Amino acid sequence: MTTAQLLLGVLFSSIGLGYFLYGKKQKVTMPLICGLVLMIFPYFVENTTMLTMIGILLSLLPYFVRL
Repeated sequence: MTTAQLLLGVLFSSIGLGYFLYGKKQKVTMPLICGLVLMIFPYFVENTTMLTMIGILLSLLPYFVRL
């Protein structure tokens, strides 16, 4: 793991925690699921570019998809 991967993992996990807490409090499914995935996926992705692209996609997904 590089420093960039660690920092990106912390960044996306923090965003995921915010989405998770929001989804749990408001009882909204999409932010809850995206929050869980954002907190877990950095452990399984080793490529920095893929980590960034997946993290940005999952961070923007609840804004565009309302369930």
